[in-house]
Amino acid sequence: MTSILIIAGDYSEDYEVMVPYQALLMLGFTVDVVCPNKRKGDFIRTAIHDFEGDQTYSEKPGHLFCLTASFSMIEPELYKGLYLAGGRACEYLRLDDDVLSICRGFMERNAPLAAICHGIQILTAANVVRGRKLTAYPAVAPEVVMAGGEFIKVEPDESVVDGNLVTSPAWPGHPALLRNFVSLIGSQT
Repeated sequence: MTSILIIAGDYSEDYEVMVPYQALLMLGFTVDVVCPNKRKGDFIRTAIHDFEGDQTYSEKPGHLFCLTASFSMIEPELYKGLYLAGGRACEYLRLDDDVLSICRGFMERNAPLAAICHGIQILTAANVVRGRKLTAYPAVAPEVVMAGGEFIKVEPDESVVDGNLVTSPAWPGHPALLRNFVSLIGSQT
């Protein structure tokens, strides 16, 4: 069975954990959702980000999400794809050397990697976007450019594919992002 790894953390965007987890399970994938320093059965708190006409998104408490695997026990090379959830968790996940190493490993082996919204902050910190075309939440655009990537502005419901990398600016892009991500995984099996 094809296994997918999702990296999330406290205050990841609720939809950006729940939707891909449930959609990928529905398609028959094995999906392990992990967080550094947490074990299978531990919970992360998610946040709901919405676009309500303010200058930026609003944030409300989300759900508790039960992690399905222990971060310290995963073997990244056994996974066919990696999905990076967005939200505020990315601010600290991008400081974790193991998370950055996992991202580098997926990029080095040209394995499918999907990142959404602020998840791209992890990729810029991992120094893997140089010369790549990608999108992100617009506030992350300067980081993409400073890291040597080409920021592509698209609508929130769209995604950008560049080789093994699929990105989208926000959770409305899940249909496009997941369709492209699953297509890349299918071409790898």
